[in-house]
This record gives sequence, structure tokens and C-alpha cells, in this order.
Amino acid sequence: MISAENLSDKIIAAAINNMATDIHFYPFHTTTNIYFRIQGRRKLYKQIAKSKYELLLTYYKFTSGMDIGEIRKPQNGTLPFHVHSQSYSLRLSTLPVNQLESLAIRILPEQQHHSLEQLFLFKNQLTKLKKWVNLRSGLILLSGPTGSGKTTTLYALLEEVLKEESFQTITLEDPIEKNIQDILQVQVNEKAGITYQTGLKAALRHDPDIIMVGEIRDQETAQFAFEASLTGHLVLSTIHAKNTQGTIHRLQDMGITKVELEQSLIGISSIQLLPLLSGTRRAAILEILDGQFLRHIINGQEVNLKQSKHSFDYMRKKALRYGFISKDTYDSFQTDG
Repeated sequence: MISAENLSDKIIAAAINNMATDIHFYPFHTTTNIYFRIQGRRKLYKQIAKSKYELLLTYYKFTSGMDIGEIRKPQNGTLPFHVHSQSYSLRLSTLPVNQLESLAIRILPEQQHHSLEQLFLFKNQLTKLKKWVNLRSGLILLSGPTGSGKTTTLYALLEEVLKEESFQTITLEDPIEKNIQDILQVQVNEKAGITYQTGLKAALRHDPDIIMVGEIRDQETAQFAFEASLTGHLVLSTIHAKNTQGTIHRLQDMGITKVELEQSLIGISSIQLLPLLSGTRRAAILEILDGQFLRHIINGQEVNLKQSKHSFDYMRKKALRYGFISKDTYDSFQTDG
């Protein structure tokens, strides 16, 4: 009988060979389905017996530092993985469901390097982002769903700006997805008392020029990020929101005032990944909100972003017109919004 370690190696290697970003274990009473997320879509890889999944789950919990005996609460862990001379960081998450536990694994390549030019379809949008990061204070936000490339984009932006000038740069991340030279990277660890809030307080004492907050998750983190940007620091962060207008509304729900938004916010860039006609990869388009449109939305005025040449609607039409995406892809995103 194949061991849990060998079965794990086989599944993860298959996911990497298929260029999957995530692995989902979906347990039933007698069997467990294993899915790969490939180019944003979930595809069934195989089905295994419940007994094999239970051995796998125990193995993953033990090796990633989770509590093996805890089955009633969600847990998180990390695990290194090496294949074909490449190193990966696996981010594991369990979730109790119907007296069972599901498992999701995010696959994070450690050596993979993306330049800004490789990430996005249109150069003029990169020019806009570079103008933002050349400012010395204020807040830049990247929004989008999980797996849309927010953190990858932040890394690329930081590496780009550090090529040109030396800045004291500190990141607060959960987890650290990629090690970058000349940057102080702090791993958020709530069990050890290192939260985003305590980390931000400590980071501000280290005389930073640039602070990257991995994710604005709650009101307290949002408040600290805005306060840091008002005290002469350039702050970059991510937030979960469907689009740029949704980001403003989410911040307002977190208690950020209109004055704070007007004084701190440089711009918001929402990310959407489009599968290319080549079929080998996805590339990003941005919905960019700054300047006059940003001020109008903060002040509660009606704005038709479709008039902007940086709206998702406009960029998808441009991608279709240039032959980067198929008509089916275009139609599917029109349906999703």
C-alpha cells in the first residue's frame, strides 16, 4: 500500500505539472474527490477512498505544524515541497464540514520571478502603477478575489522601485510567499502574538520609507494602514473586493472616514485574470481608480466607470479586439460582471 508521504508527493507533483495553483480535497462519507484549480477553473483530478484521505490529512497536519487532535476548528499550516530542482511553499488550510474536514492547499513557487511586464496585458496600465509607487507617501491598494495575483503584483512593484533607489522597506505577510533581498519581511504569527496590528506598530519604529501590508482584513488593520500613510510613509496593501468601487465601500464599512480616504488614498487597482487564446497562461487586466473618478466616488457621487479607459469593461473589449482572448472568455466575464 502506498504511504501517505508518497501519495502526497504524487498528487502535488501532478498539480505542479498541470500548472495548478490550488488543490482541493472534498470529503464524502466513503470517498474524497481531489480537484486542481487550473487557470482559475476547478477540475477533478481523481477520487480516493476515505481511509486514504484520512491518512493524508493526518500526514499534512503533522508535517505542517497543525494540531492532529483538533478537528472542530479551522487550522492553517505551511509545508515546503521540492520537485524538478524547484522549491515550493505549500499553504494548507483545513475546514470542518459535516463531522469531516476538508483541505485546501495553495501552491506558491518560491523561485518564480515575474516582472511587471510579464504580468499584465497592457503597458499603459503598468505606467500608471509605476507613477503611483514613485510617490513618497500615501496608500496604494490592490483588490481582487483570492488567487488573482495581488501579492505577486505587490512583490513586482517593490522589486521595480528598489532597482532605482534604496528604500527602507518592511513587509508584514501571512504567510511570506517569496523571499526578497533588501527587504525586511515579517511573518505574521498570531499564536506568537505577532498580528498585523502589533507588526505595524513595530515596523513604524524602524524608520521605513515603504510598508507593505499583506492584506487589510479588519477595521484595526485598515486604520493603521491609513495612519501610516498620513505620517510620511508609502503604504501598499491588498484587500478582497470585486472591483474598485467595491473597495471604497468595503473601507467605509470598516470605519474609514471620507477625510481619511481623500487625504491618504493614491489609487485603487483591481485585478482580473483572463485566460489567453494561447491556452498556456493567464494575464491580468486592471481596473484603475484614481484622480477625479476616485474623488467623486469617495464623495458619494454617481460615477459611470465604463466611461473610463481603465475600467474592466473597456479593458476586456480591448483584449478581445487585439485577439488576446476568445469571444467565449469575453462573454463569460460579461456574465460574471
